[in-house]
Amino acid sequence: MPEPAKKPASAFIKKPKTTDVEAGGVAIFEAETEKTGIKVKWQRNGVEITTSEKYVVKSEGNKHSLTINNVGKEDDVTYAVIAGSSKVKFELKVKEPEKAEKVIPAEAPPEPSVSSVPAAADVVQTGDSQSSEAPPAEVQQEVSVDPIGLFVTRPQDGEVTDGGNITFTAVVAGESLLKKPAVKWFKGKWMDLGSKVGKHLQLHDSYDRNNKVYIFEMNIIEAKMTYAGGYRCEVSTKDKFDCCNFNLVVNEAPAVGDMDIRSTFRRASILGGGRRMTAALSSVDGHEEGRELDFSSLLKKRSTVLNCLIKKFVCAAGLGFFAHGALRIKDGQRLGKKWVQDEQMSEPPILITHPLEDQVVMVGERVEFEIEVSEEGATVKWEKDGVELTREETFKYRFKKDGKKHYLIINESTKEDNGHYKVQTNGGESVAELIVQEKKLEVYQSIADLTVKARDQAVFKCEVSDENVKGIWLKNGKEVIPNERIKISHIGRLKWLSRMYEQPRFGECGHPYLNADIPEIKIDFVPRQEPPKIHLDCRGQTPDTIIVVAGNKLRLDVPISGDPVPTVIWQKVNKNKEIVVKSDKSTAPMDSSGELGNDNKLLTDSEGRVRVEMLEDHCIFTIEGAEKEDEGVYRVTLKNPAGEDTADITVKVIDVPDPPEAPQISNVGEDNCMVQWQPPKHDGGQPVLGYILERKKKKSYRWMRLNFDLLNDLSYEAKRMIEGVVYEMRVYAVNSVGMSRPSPASQPFMPIAPPSEPMHFTVEDISDTSVTLKWRPPERIGAGGLDGYIIEYCKEGSTEWIPALHGPTERTSALLNGLVTGDKLYFRVTAINLAGTSQPAITKEPITIREILQRPKIWMPRNLRQTLMKKVGDTVNIVIPFQGKPRPKVIWTKDGQPLDSKEVAVRNSITDTILFIRKAERHHSGIYEVEVQIENMSDKVAITMQIMDKPGPPQNVKIVDVWGFNVALEWKPPQDDGNAQITGYTVQKADKKTMEWYTVFDHYRRTNCVVSDLIMGNEYYFRIFSENLCGLSENAATTKNSAYIKKTGTDYKHPNYKQHDFSEAPKFTHPLPDRSVIAGYNTTLSCAVRGSPKPKIFWFKNKMDLSGDAKYRMFSKHGVLTLEIRKPRPFDAGLYTCKAVNECGEAEIECRLDVRGNVLIVESV
Repeated sequence: MPEPAKKPASAFIKKPKTTDVEAGGVAIFEAETEKTGIKVKWQRNGVEITTSEKYVVKSEGNKHSLTINNVGKEDDVTYAVIAGSSKVKFELKVKEPEKAEKVIPAEAPPEPSVSSVPAAADVVQTGDSQSSEAPPAEVQQEVSVDPIGLFVTRPQDGEVTDGGNITFTAVVAGESLLKKPAVKWFKGKWMDLGSKVGKHLQLHDSYDRNNKVYIFEMNIIEAKMTYAGGYRCEVSTKDKFDCCNFNLVVNEAPAVGDMDIRSTFRRASILGGGRRMTAALSSVDGHEEGRELDFSSLLKKRSTVLNCLIKKFVCAAGLGFFAHGALRIKDGQRLGKKWVQDEQMSEPPILITHPLEDQVVMVGERVEFEIEVSEEGATVKWEKDGVELTREETFKYRFKKDGKKHYLIINESTKEDNGHYKVQTNGGESVAELIVQEKKLEVYQSIADLTVKARDQAVFKCEVSDENVKGIWLKNGKEVIPNERIKISHIGRLKWLSRMYEQPRFGECGHPYLNADIPEIKIDFVPRQEPPKIHLDCRGQTPDTIIVVAGNKLRLDVPISGDPVPTVIWQKVNKNKEIVVKSDKSTAPMDSSGELGNDNKLLTDSEGRVRVEMLEDHCIFTIEGAEKEDEGVYRVTLKNPAGEDTADITVKVIDVPDPPEAPQISNVGEDNCMVQWQPPKHDGGQPVLGYILERKKKKSYRWMRLNFDLLNDLSYEAKRMIEGVVYEMRVYAVNSVGMSRPSPASQPFMPIAPPSEPMHFTVEDISDTSVTLKWRPPERIGAGGLDGYIIEYCKEGSTEWIPALHGPTERTSALLNGLVTGDKLYFRVTAINLAGTSQPAITKEPITIREILQRPKIWMPRNLRQTLMKKVGDTVNIVIPFQGKPRPKVIWTKDGQPLDSKEVAVRNSITDTILFIRKAERHHSGIYEVEVQIENMSDKVAITMQIMDKPGPPQNVKIVDVWGFNVALEWKPPQDDGNAQITGYTVQKADKKTMEWYTVFDHYRRTNCVVSDLIMGNEYYFRIFSENLCGLSENAATTKNSAYIKKTGTDYKHPNYKQHDFSEAPKFTHPLPDRSVIAGYNTTLSCAVRGSPKPKIFWFKNKMDLSGDAKYRMFSKHGVLTLEIRKPRPFDAGLYTCKAVNECGEAEIECRLDVRGNVLIVESV
């Protein structure tokens, strides 16, 4: 980031000022710049002015002017002149030409008068018979452009007659906006009028491309009395917001029978010689008719009393804020008092919690009135001496809202601002007085005595504190009048009086003085030789100090006198020396009565950075671009035959301070740090007023200022930083001259915070020499991450914490060994990261290092409390948790006998025991007992395990009886129930012709049944499957004889047909091809076979049956046979045979399988 530039001085030495001009006249504004060749621009309401017939822009050297011809009311706006970075604003006030008052004769008959309500420039009131005429063009006032907010023209207060129309207009500047602003209209505090558009309310908007402004209008049609009240217009863009409040007053419709009171007054004026009354009733523009009559001066006292009484009445009735009525006299209307109540009547009153305070300031100082109200968003009204203050009236006043606080700001106060300021809310008011005092006039340089020769020029000069004070020169008590010989000039704060003497005039001697409390001076004419004299305010050996800012130009004009003309010698004096070196290089002793001595540095150059110019009546000492080395005491010596004079001038060069050293960063936190620095080595000759601190991210180039008020301390706590981001800091020193260069950047640092303390810190286990600790990670880790945990312990009664492990651990548990039995220890764990260590988590009570005897206890799982039932071939894995200290002994038994380790595997741990059977068989069924023992204590539980298999077929299935369409069957339970209870039977039937089996009953629990709904003339066979929890039996019991369902009434003899034999020996229809596969990837061997009845399939590898091997899976679907080999290895290669067998024969088919190992191929690069 570049070094912040100092605030540049104004480029203007003469600025244009606000001017009052009558309409039709010519306005001329002049400005002078410090340097020539600077481009100057003139603006009108922010728009640059170009030369035309109306506007004439001229520039000659450093003088610039703007001439406005034929000034009109539209020229009454704000203007500005710009030179470089300097901008000066001024106004043109256009006054109407004075008009002669029309004197209406008293005997003139009264003309019909039409009352009108003056409307603002942006309020248009229309209607039928109730509408008011617009005021003449010459009395309309154009609303000034708002230089602060978004509005160019704000909506103004308006009045309308009941049933009339009125339009409120808001104009928004659109030149600097990227898109159309959003505008909302409100009535009262919250009612959004955007949803009320209809017959009586319309909202319009448009864009003026010529002036680049947005125009928003709110039309109220056929206004009613309830429409009266306060309104608000809000305009907002992406990053700006502005709002404006205005009021609407709805007047009652005029009554037909009302008396015209003005005719009564006219009669009174005629009878009583009422020229005075006629003049009093006439309007301000000289028009008697068509205007409202103002009786405020006549009824002032009465209205004050009435207002007080009405306020008390309304407050007692709880009406809240109300609008005072206005007394109007119009044609066709009655004289009366009309009260318009705002819609805020029902709202609670807004109270002033902090009132205004009286202020006393000097002319030109800033004034700020502040109040605080009870609610945010409240509407307040400011008044000065009873006159309401608005932003549109002048640029002097600024209104500001900040929550509940409201401010009235006057930037540059003047004597006209004296008065009483009042602020009003609907719940109270507050008054304060402002007193603006004149600045005390001070004399910076008084008038010096002067003696001149005949025909020489006498020049008197003085300097005062206020450049606006002109001053009057007096001689012997009489004012000096300028003429050809006497000239008076004023340049800023300097006042010059020059006088040329042509011949000796002793009568000219006198005592001229300035009326600004400057001492009287006597002028003596001595037409003889006089000693040299230096005319300075400070004489003698006490140096006169002149302060100059480094880099600026120093010019000393030293008036001198003497006859003959003296020789001037400039020397720079050093302390503690008493030798002077003259221009001829000769040395001579110097009077050491003063505190300063001289060195041999003579200043005689007439050119260069430090130079001396000799003139007849004065000498000039100039230093271009003053430096620190130029600081010191300069002695000017005058010599002539009549004598010698010496004066010392002290020059002090001040500069901005040196940059401080790089700041130091300490106490870095999560989002803050402490910044400390040392004062600069050199303060530039002026005390350091404070410091400015800046911050930036390390990878960024943008420095951000941290304080807007100067820091007086040498430390500052920087806040609101982002954790985990690297920052740098630098500091500036500030004195009365300006701001120093920035200090070097601090060392980069990262705001990080240590993690929070670990959670749920507990002791899991204790033995005679060890402790097992467990905890959970911290709730907040932060951007610094987590480097690990540090575990420490401390003996009871001691304060020394001893590390339990060598370095931090990343685990959330730890086993601490080597502890002394019987010690009582406290344990703590802390989390660490880059920012440091967290708060420790400490055990609440000391832990005694001793094995705790704990009775053995088996925690029986709920699912094992009932019989554990498994199918043959399933895997059995039983986990039994237990507790006990020291480690208990575990014993397993089955039916009271020890377990066979070849069939059952047992694995024990500290907290549980596991029984594992890889492939359950029926003989594994039984009662298993597990017992845990510690010394003479034990605990035992029993587990019942039942291994089930499919049952056998039922026995002795026979047909008991056949009648009608029914057959009665009977059978006996199976001989083998599969080690499980028989849950039911499945009965099926088959027609002898098709032998297709259909289920008649399933899950049938009896051992006899009746099969119904058989088909007459068919012959049936029946078969029965038994069922248990493992499923249906593999085979079924079939009836030996068939059951024939006879036809009733007819004997039918079946023809003898020769049954076709569909039997076929197995035959492979698709070969089994040889295959070569890669090891580790599942592979399949497939072929197809047919045969009737369906053949049984057997697979062999190298003539070995594969049926019982779990590595192989065999599938048969619709005659397609598949052998799946899971993740084959090279030893799975060989000759594979598929054999199909049925009653008619058998068939075989073979193939060879090659298994290739994984070969890593490395390509050469």
